[in-house]
Amino acid sequence: MTDPFGTRLRRAMDERGPLCVGIDPHSSLLAAWGLDDDVAGLERFSRTVVEALAERVAVLKPQSAFFERFGSRGIAVLETSVREARAAGALVVMDAKRGDIGSTMAAYAETFLHPDAPLFSDALTVSPYLGYGSLKPAVDLARESGGGLFVLALTSNPEGGEVQHAVRTEDPLGRNVGAAMLAHLAAENSGEESMGSFGAVVGATLGDLSSYDLDINGPLLAPGIGAQGATPADLPAVFGAAVRRVVPNVSRGVLRHGPDAVALRDASDRFADETRAAVASARDLR
Repeated sequence: MTDPFGTRLRRAMDERGPLCVGIDPHSSLLAAWGLDDDVAGLERFSRTVVEALAERVAVLKPQSAFFERFGSRGIAVLETSVREARAAGALVVMDAKRGDIGSTMAAYAETFLHPDAPLFSDALTVSPYLGYGSLKPAVDLARESGGGLFVLALTSNPEGGEVQHAVRTEDPLGRNVGAAMLAHLAAENSGEESMGSFGAVVGATLGDLSSYDLDINGPLLAPGIGAQGATPADLPAVFGAAVRRVVPNVSRGVLRHGPDAVALRDASDRFADETRAAVASARDLR
């Protein structure tokens, strides 16, 4: 890869539309598709999503846990899905939310960000709640490999506020933990002429976030579109001037239209078009 992740992501969003579709083969969705909750069902589900969407969406985001639950054979399906999605032109964000310290964090990073790894992905979701500095092995390898990270900052789950909204008494600016994570990412992306490669996970269901500095010069992965209640039209109100760097994540809102490939494509196209229109309207209002 000659270009860093942020540059490649910006190009993919401009060319294919600003959308990330999750690959979340949980048991209820397999059943809704008429598939058994086994490795054969997992493989059929994943292959259908990749074949339908990898040539047209900017990002596919497999949730590692739904593959890991089947053991080594599930991981083999995940390896194939990642490889085939990237070969078809989609960027792959591995949703594994890894977070640890020292050599363990380095091993997680090598699993998903080393170019020779079977699960090599364009970017990885990581958890910073052993301290942002604990992510250094992943940050360093992402820079070296041209990959990216999405750091959990302001997540859409209600429980997240217990940690992310806690005020850091030692912070001279009185920022809460989520704001501090955004500041770290802004520092990582400082000086990048294009969009930086170190992004934040910020929920699209959180409402007005104008009290936060979302200008991190990097992407904002925004779960919550579709089944969780947010719509593309909500994005400008939530993200303000940072909306052009938002990567809306839709999973069930698209996947529920399977296993029909045409219906999957139509649903993803609709979300991408609606996001384009929302971003354009926000630009017109400024």
